[in-house]
Amino acid sequence: MTIADGRPAATMNDNQNMTEPPASPAWGAPFAKRSWAELRYALVTLPLAIAAVAFIVPMLYNGILWAASADGVWKLGAASRFLARKLLGEDVPAPPRPRSVASYKVRTKDGARLAKAAQEAGGKTRVWEGQPGVTVRRLPPARIAELAAAAGITIDGMQPSSAFLSWTGGRTTDPVTWRARAYFGLKLPLAVVGLVVAAVCWLGGLYYLTFPAWWSLGLHNTLGFHITTIGVAFSLCPVGAALLVTGPWLLHGVTNVDCWLIRGLLGPSSPAERIRALEESRAIAVDDAAARLRGIERDLHDGAQAQLVALSMKLGLARDKLTGDGQVDLGRVTGLVEDAHRGLLEAIIDLRTLARGIHPPVLDQGLADALGTLATRSAIPVELVTNIPERPSDAIETMAYFSAAELLTNVAKHSGARHATLEAVHVPGLLRIRVTDDGLGGARAVPGGGLCGLADRVRAVDGRVDIESPRGGPTTVTVELPSRA
Repeated sequence: MTIADGRPAATMNDNQNMTEPPASPAWGAPFAKRSWAELRYALVTLPLAIAAVAFIVPMLYNGILWAASADGVWKLGAASRFLARKLLGEDVPAPPRPRSVASYKVRTKDGARLAKAAQEAGGKTRVWEGQPGVTVRRLPPARIAELAAAAGITIDGMQPSSAFLSWTGGRTTDPVTWRARAYFGLKLPLAVVGLVVAAVCWLGGLYYLTFPAWWSLGLHNTLGFHITTIGVAFSLCPVGAALLVTGPWLLHGVTNVDCWLIRGLLGPSSPAERIRALEESRAIAVDDAAARLRGIERDLHDGAQAQLVALSMKLGLARDKLTGDGQVDLGRVTGLVEDAHRGLLEAIIDLRTLARGIHPPVLDQGLADALGTLATRSAIPVELVTNIPERPSDAIETMAYFSAAELLTNVAKHSGARHATLEAVHVPGLLRIRVTDDGLGGARAVPGGGLCGLADRVRAVDGRVDIESPRGGPTTVTVELPSRA
């Protein structure tokens, strides 16, 4: 236990705190944490599936309603991914949001030929009726002109469609939205099956396991059979036990099917969608890097640079005093040199602090030692639990260190906690940092806040941040990072 008040310290190494629990025996399945999580998931997602189907089905009437409901369907899919991540630990990245698709109206006598060429190039087309021309979507105008020239087609005119048509066309044909609609169409009967399994196996199992008590209270009928003796009532107890043991495994199978559907229908599936998701992550990483560079530039300009300029001026004055024709004022020269010396020391300290902010030297000894240093410097007592048998990449170590530092700072400033636990575990392919405190709770990732910024930086390397902070505490924030970036 590493304590911040200077008492004897020791570092515990225990992977059990943060890895998956060992498999429970079959008879212990009803009491396993995973089983209760899947039961909660079955109970919570059924109302969501009902609401989603009630929203989606009326919107299937025509294309305008398809477009109008696209954003709502995307948000329903986001809610399903959130529940799967929160209750089951199934982290599925978000697909790109529905967006407008530019379309162009091309006037040409060879509309059918141009439509065929555009379709072969990956575009979507609609040949006009009653006049010569074609509408082409998902291709830029330069590409349309290139295809027309290659096919010997003369274009009489080309102009973009209206913004409304672009908005409608993009959302009407958005594959992400249609996959989400298909998911909820399959999810509703699956959720009903999960609830039936839970009701029959859990409630039915508990009922039969305690049927002798019900029989003694005068309840002698079950499933149309009249139980005449207490011995027959006791014979139903093994049936109840079997249902209680079997129910979690059946529900686990239903949940696995649901997770498979979420990965296939609510996540990015096509290469284009994955590229768009990567582009969003890259944009976050670039913005974060630019913000860090601006911060470094500001610190250099306002700190070390200003001190070095003052140092240069004082040394120049001292030189002028020493090389002047008049009598040398040794006291004045000595004062200038001492001021310059103090300014130089302050500039060195600022530069060292800035360098530590870029890459802390303590990380050269490994992440475990660096986290131990953080724990000892914390304003509140911190228990440190580490198991890092293999070092991750330098970039991941640095991100993990600063993530832990930011979380411990938040605990000290905002939580009102008296004790915190910092855990770091590295398993093949995954580095997990977890900070738990006994404070007031209620921590949330709000736009512009520290936790939201941390989540954006972590997401840039395909990591994630999970926050559990009910009112009254305790608060647990888990940062998961890939081993390599």
